[in-house]
Amino acid sequence: MAVFAIYGATGHTGRLVTAELLARGKDVIVAGRDPDALAALGPARVLVAPLDDPDALRALATAADVIIHCAGPFAVTGPPVAAAAAESGCHYVDHAVEVHHVHRLFQEYPERAQAAGITMLPSVSFYGGLGDLLAGAVAARVPDIERVTVAYAVHNWMMTHGAVETARLLFADTDRIGFEDGAPRYGFVEPRNAIFAFPPPVGPRAMIAPVPFPEAVTVPRHVRTRAVEAQLTAHTFSEDQAFTSEDVGPDERAGSEFTITAQVLGAAGSATGHLRGRDLWRAAAVASVEAAVRLTEGGVKSGVLSPGEAFDGAEFLSTLAARGLFTLELPEGA
Repeated sequence: MAVFAIYGATGHTGRLVTAELLARGKDVIVAGRDPDALAALGPARVLVAPLDDPDALRALATAADVIIHCAGPFAVTGPPVAAAAAESGCHYVDHAVEVHHVHRLFQEYPERAQAAGITMLPSVSFYGGLGDLLAGAVAARVPDIERVTVAYAVHNWMMTHGAVETARLLFADTDRIGFEDGAPRYGFVEPRNAIFAFPPPVGPRAMIAPVPFPEAVTVPRHVRTRAVEAQLTAHTFSEDQAFTSEDVGPDERAGSEFTITAQVLGAAGSATGHLRGRDLWRAAAVASVEAAVRLTEGGVKSGVLSPGEAFDGAEFLSTLAARGLFTLELPEGA
């Protein structure tokens, strides 16, 4: 039986991932820095592995077939865990939103992953991962693509401590990565005012455009397009609870509502697809578990891949929709 390790298992996402794996009857190792908190998670093996202990991280990766990395900010935590996985021949899945971490894995790890015979999947997350999969599913129906826009409408998001720290890093960073005119674009991009027309009942919304999510790096890997942009509803970060909810309970944190729309514009037409649901944290957790399980079952090529590059977007999202995580609307034939 394949062994699944969860790094950062005591955080909110890590607990959701652990619970999902145990519910599926998987062999689980929970890992992180706090042995007492790890032991309280239930019927799973415990391995203490601080980020500054490469031997312990390698021991974790050696003991597992796949690591699901849940402990952000990934700009800090990603490199040591990813390195341990590559060195030990262990598949790697993470929840990163930080585009520079995702870009670094694609730049530095393909040959190492291929030599080890493993697959590394960064950004199997809500922001970034689900958008990448949805963009791929919609783009399959549009020839001669000019632009892909992935727009997130999020209400009542209650951020964890790790999410707050990640958000601060993202919006303080002036070294952005975009994708325009068929090529990556590096450097500061001034956000502009934008309106995006979501389907009812959300409707047109004021947006932050662009937001520094990973789609600019991940989508062009499997969609031929001249431009990619991610957008987020402006009210998401202005809601009172967004930055003041680090200590709320899991039931309250599950109250987020979301719509993700991928709009694909081609020279001769366009297409859109939508995900609509509640509890973005659970959607991300189950997506990462589904990806990790599929890696252990084989059939995914080795190397560093985006979610939409590793899996058929329509099929993967349909599997998640069947588990009740969201409703899925795709163009006819997708």
